[in-house]
Amino acid sequence: MIKNIAVIGAGTMGNGIAHVFAQYGFNVSLVDTSEAALEKALQTISRNADRQVSKEIITQATKENILAALHTTTAMETGLADADLVIEAATEHTGVKLNIFKQLDELAPPSAILATNTSSISITAIAAATQRPGKVIGMHFMNPVPVMKLVEVINGYATAPQVTDEVVRISRELQKVPCIVKDYPGFIANRILMPMINEAVYSLYEGVAGITEIDTVMKLGMAHAMGPLQLADFIGLDVCLSILKVLQEGFGNPKYAPCPLLVNMVAAGKTGVKSGEGFYRYTPGSKEMVPAF
Repeated sequence: MIKNIAVIGAGTMGNGIAHVFAQYGFNVSLVDTSEAALEKALQTISRNADRQVSKEIITQATKENILAALHTTTAMETGLADADLVIEAATEHTGVKLNIFKQLDELAPPSAILATNTSSISITAIAAATQRPGKVIGMHFMNPVPVMKLVEVINGYATAPQVTDEVVRISRELQKVPCIVKDYPGFIANRILMPMINEAVYSLYEGVAGITEIDTVMKLGMAHAMGPLQLADFIGLDVCLSILKVLQEGFGNPKYAPCPLLVNMVAAGKTGVKSGEGFYRYTPGSKEMVPAF
């Protein structure tokens, strides 16, 4: 029975994943190389739990239980010592993930399932870095994790059926909706989403319409919660660029080539919300967005 969870990476996705598992009664070890990142993660989880309390989604007692169920460490061997399920939520970079999974394979109990929250990188390639490919699977949560219901469950070439079944069961226990997909570049979510975002950037690049107009058309015309350029800012333009490169390389199809404007913006450090500017400018503590150009 899965009860002890280790989450590798205390960034936006990692702290969200840790939050949800703790909320539903699991013991969670949150692992990161940075003490500052771990402290920031705990502060974020506490604020998000306060928001849930204010909206009457959870009680104050549940918030206290969430924080009590969370343990942080910079020592991976400590965080993995009794893990039944490990979820890696580190940087979306193939080399980084392969290195982490080699360590997870060495340090996690032999019975542990090793999952990755990757949004586009091959599960099969990640599994090949371990001696337990049958126990490696994709568990792609959506951001923000405490709010979004979808979990994309990705089977690698060698993922054992019982591992898939267990991850599906756990996802449902978190009140999520798991969707099983096969291991091809971008899976389903980003294979469809990223070309749409890229086409929106191309439409801006070619002067077809402005930032606000493009987003308004998609919000009002296609009933999207936010426009593709705003969504790209929220995801991170660097992450969008990385995923498009994975799609382009994986399929060998020029239709996935990232727009030059996107490439230039990332090179200039304009990566969206996290940098304070992407297609929009963002003021800390304010929800106001102003088109950047």
